[in-house]
Formats: sequence, C-alpha cells, structure tokens
Amino acid sequence: MSRFEYNNKIKEKACIVLGVYKMFENVKWLFFDVGSTLMNEEKVYEHRMRDMAAAVKEPYEKIYEIAMNFYRQNKKGDLETAKLFGLPKQKWYVEDEVLYEDAKVCLEKLSRKYRIGVIANQSLGTEERLAQHGVMQYIDLVVASAEEGVAKPDKRIFEIALERSGCKPGDAVMIGDRIDNDIVPANQLGMHTIWIKQGFGKYWNITQDIEKADFVVNNLMEICDIVT
Repeated sequence: MSRFEYNNKIKEKACIVLGVYKMFENVKWLFFDVGSTLMNEEKVYEHRMRDMAAAVKEPYEKIYEIAMNFYRQNKKGDLETAKLFGLPKQKWYVEDEVLYEDAKVCLEKLSRKYRIGVIANQSLGTEERLAQHGVMQYIDLVVASAEEGVAKPDKRIFEIALERSGCKPGDAVMIGDRIDNDIVPANQLGMHTIWIKQGFGKYWNITQDIEKADFVVNNLMEICDIVT
C-alpha cells in the first residue's frame, strides 16, 4: 500500500468516526426490540416447524427449507409455510426463549450512558419476562404491543414510546432485527436506526432507501462499539 493510499484510508476512517460521534452526541435513549434482538428465538422457531412437520407428516428439514425460501423473499417464513399446508398459526413456545449471551453485558454497559427502552411486539407480561431473564434492572421503559393494543410496524407504538420517554425522534435509536417492523417505521419518524442481523430477519433483502439502517451489526456487543 502506498503512502497516498494509507493516508486516504486514515482520512476515511477519521470521517466515519466523526460521523458516528456527530450522530450520537445528542442521543439520549436506545430502544430495543425483544425477539431475535435481546432474546434468542431459535429454539422456538425450531419447535414450531417440528410441530408443522408432525402435523403434515413431512420431514422437519423439508419444512425448514420451505420456510427459509419465504424468509429470503422478505416474507414471514413460518407463517407462510403454515398457510401453504393449510395449518393454523402455530403455538409460540415462550419457554424456549433464551437471552442472547451478550445481552446482559451489553445492556449493563449501555445503561451507564443512555436510557434504555423496549419497543416490541410481544404477548402480555413482557416486563415480567425480561425481569425473569435478569435484564429489567437496565431497562427504563417497556412499550409492548399486547399492553398497548397496537403493534409494529404501526408508527403509533413508536410514538407512544417517544412520548413516555420525553425523547425527540432525533435523540433516539431503534435497534431491531426486522427491517419491516423496526427499521422502516423508525426511519419514517426520524429516529436513528441499527439493524442487528440475528434470527431470520438477517435474510431480508434491502430494496428501498427507507429500509436502510444507519448501522448494521451482527451482534449486541458491536452496538456497544458503535454508540460508546
């Protein structure tokens, strides 16, 4: 690498760092999704698909691949697969959810500098479940669909969270695995956005500018590197 190329790379990196600093210097709140963001749902989806496989007497591997094809088309693979076989919406095994290994460390670290909120599509009792998993001590506000009667991607659930937190959209970051549910509505409201590529949401194909997040990460600890 020539000195000219090296200097250009240094300048490029410095511009990125400055851009990140400017973006986050006024940020006060970080809002997280729950499923496939803080909670690993891999076992839940496997349980669902095994139930479908048993119901239609097909191998689990076949059901999984059909679902994956739907996910790669920006569709909800498990739901579309159930429809394909004429099955009702399958049971959600909440007991199979586990906290991502880095979730507690990440939230503890971020809570030193930011207020932490949750905006999620969840069944009743989200706050209690988060407490059971040992992370509620780092979270200041939980806004969940079952309690609010409105679900993502409806922007009203984001507006509820912003109003209760007393935070302007430009002073908030939305972090989630779903482009359709998390990134798009947050972008539309003027929030900063981080797409965490976990769960089946990582297979989403970006086709519009409104779907682009400010940052893309592969795990929770990468968020700590960005915002701190």
